[in-house]
Amino acid sequence: MSWSELERFVDDVEADSSLQRALKHCRSRKELILAAWRLGYRITRIDLQRAWQEEQREQEQAAQG
Repeated sequence: MSWSELERFVDDVEADSSLQRALKHCRSRKELILAAWRLGYRITRIDLQRAWQEEQREQEQAAQG
């Protein structure tokens, strides 16, 4: 999958409270991915891993000043 598909998913979830409710009960990455697929978003475990790594890099850079 592509980074743009994950970005679209995040943007849509942030803007739509019904999507937020649909995902609220996800307790694992696997559940989140399955829910996203049911909603029509083609994201993968790799997409989530890349996003997490990017977030970690950004936090480290912010902490370093």
